[in-house]
Amino acid sequence: MSAALAPRITYGDLRRGAVHLLREAGIESAEADARLLLLHAGKFDAAKLISLDRDEADEELIEVYDRLLLRRTSGVPVARIVGEKEFWSLRFALGSETLVPRPETETVVEAALATIEDRQRTLRILDLGAGSGAILAALLIELPNATGVALDKSEGALHVARTNLRNLSLDRRVSYICGDWASAISGTFDLIVSNPPYIASKELALLSPEVRDHDPRLALDGGHDGLDAYRVIMNELCERLATDGTAVLELGQGQEEAVSVLVRASGKLAVEGEARRDLAGIPRALVIHVKR
Repeated sequence: MSAALAPRITYGDLRRGAVHLLREAGIESAEADARLLLLHAGKFDAAKLISLDRDEADEELIEVYDRLLLRRTSGVPVARIVGEKEFWSLRFALGSETLVPRPETETVVEAALATIEDRQRTLRILDLGAGSGAILAALLIELPNATGVALDKSEGALHVARTNLRNLSLDRRVSYICGDWASAISGTFDLIVSNPPYIASKELALLSPEVRDHDPRLALDGGHDGLDAYRVIMNELCERLATDGTAVLELGQGQEEAVSVLVRASGKLAVEGEARRDLAGIPRALVIHVKR
């Protein structure tokens, strides 16, 4: 067939074909994934994609898009392919040593902000296991006079966090410490937040391949019962939480009671009401304060 008679493939054709391919591969988010990967392949924004819907697609772009789709159908998460993820309406770069920020973790931010009556006050925040810096960045955006410490055991994760906070013009308000939980720091904090590893070791193999094969094990494995990190954190909250301060910890599904028991067993801490639920109705963010 001559070039003049060859089928004309539009951007709309590409996207619709990708949706079909992804659905055939059993990917539930086929529509959104096809769109995000096409935006990434073409390096253009959503508005331009709409305007190009009936335009003939560039051959080089088609080849790039095909390679991206191949990675997606092989199980690589979209966020890992494009190298970034949205959280709290902000964009965060990812690294091999960071989790992909998830919508349910925004519940931690919501719970923390709900405890602060005056968002203009000066606060000192500690993010234990900061990862990409998403939780800390979201809080600093909402609390303009707060400063923060991003602490992580992984130097690679801290490098990603520093990049993200710098890109959001927050870097000057943050200190970075590489260490094993709060043992590497001193002083007290008004707000301590954490999304610790909380998957029981025996359950790691049952996770979806997108999580199991692509998120760092260090950020997932919570030990034999999923509570190892919480046990360490409880001891450190007793030392690092200001008298009138608040801590907010993310929970795994079904862990509210077990973690609450650890809080009470500390003898110095108390749980503030029921855990805040995420959009799926799962108790997700536990608020803790010094016993009064």
